[in-house]
Amino acid sequence: MAEVKLFRTWSSRFALRIVWALKLKGVPYETIYEDLSNKSPLLLQYNPIHKKVPVLVHNGKPIAESLVILEYIDETWKENPLLPEDPLERAAARFWAKFSDEKVLPSIWESFTNEGKEQEEAIVKAKENLKYLEEELKGKKFFGGEKLGFADIALGWLAHYVSVFEDVAGMKLLTEKEFPLLSAWKLNFADAPIIKDNLPSRDKLVAKFQATREDQLLKKTPK
Repeated sequence: MAEVKLFRTWSSRFALRIVWALKLKGVPYETIYEDLSNKSPLLLQYNPIHKKVPVLVHNGKPIAESLVILEYIDETWKENPLLPEDPLERAAARFWAKFSDEKVLPSIWESFTNEGKEQEEAIVKAKENLKYLEEELKGKKFFGGEKLGFADIALGWLAHYVSVFEDVAGMKLLTEKEFPLLSAWKLNFADAPIIKDNLPSRDKLVAKFQATREDQLLKKTPK
């Protein structure tokens, strides 16, 4: 029997991807929750370079970085494949996953951690990125077609976290009027039982990110 452990925090968007993938594959695993202000020696041993979660430990061997872990899970457990068979479609799924982390998330984070003119400018940039996703969903239920796949799991944080960021920062990013396909995808994604049953509490997230935003704004205040 394979021994699988997942080092995570309760609120990490990146760790949630791994939870969803393992659940979709039906892989039993043990969760080890980390306090990132007081990282355990094991986490530092397993991920000495980034010292972050998530880390998947499979039979004593650690794998770090969420998108790398997703591919590892898909190659190790063949049931319910996350990546399509077609090489072009696989490349597209990887592209959108990378786009999520390199463009979408940073631009939304900029919108969330700024106010005034800086926030307005960041929102414009974030919406430009969301438009690319809207375009990609034309004629599709999910990014991979009719069923949940790699790109959906990579972008899945949008379905739960964006509305939290909007509420906390008093902004509007992902509206049904501007992004009808992305809004429908969000509902379809969040409604899948494996996703719905493995989401952190929205109230807890609001409280956490209120504190995070205040902290970020404070750092930007001229002393």
